[in-house]
Amino acid sequence: MSDAQRAADYASVGFAARIGPGRSPAVVVVDVCRAYLEGGPFSDAGGRFEAARVSAARVVAAARAARRPVLFTRVVLAPGGIDAGFFAVKVPGLSAFEEGSEWIECPEDPSPLPGEVMVTKQYASAFFGTSLAPTLRTMGVDTTIVLGFSTSGCVRATALDALQHGFRPLVVRDACGDRDAAAHDANLFDLDSKYADVVSESDILDHLSTFRSTP
Repeated sequence: MSDAQRAADYASVGFAARIGPGRSPAVVVVDVCRAYLEGGPFSDAGGRFEAARVSAARVVAAARAARRPVLFTRVVLAPGGIDAGFFAVKVPGLSAFEEGSEWIECPEDPSPLPGEVMVTKQYASAFFGTSLAPTLRTMGVDTTIVLGFSTSGCVRATALDALQHGFRPLVVRDACGDRDAAAHDANLFDLDSKYADVVSESDILDHLSTFRSTP
């Protein structure tokens, strides 16, 4: 079945409607850190993470120019991953995110500016066990523009939980990275079918540009 046939099949039974953006978006940058980039333990040979980082940096710059909130997330675990439960058992490589590790750090771009929120988490979703949802609500946010690493893991979990917390989830295809192209594509297809609107970088840049004249 081709991609077009699969999309038509899903649509024929009521999947893949559009949620659309609201009036007050924020960008949520999920786990864009050195662990996934050149030299990191989770880096990929195909450069997919680096390409996503470059796209993410453009989206972040556009959000700042539009005076929209930008929030970052990262995984920070206690020694031995004791606070990550069975997640650390399932993925022993999470030891790269133990407190003090160089791999936790953000790249030069995108990285938080003074005053921007950094959410620390121990599990895949940026909402699970964190203050992200009340922080967004206090900011008056109704739409989460989700991007980062990895598509099939923390991006997917965060986008799903954004929906479940009552935010409009938009996932930026170009600004998400995964080790495997097939996993990236399959998870974006599934998110777009059931849980979020998957959109291009250019679409998000156009959307954010409409806020530039807003006081």
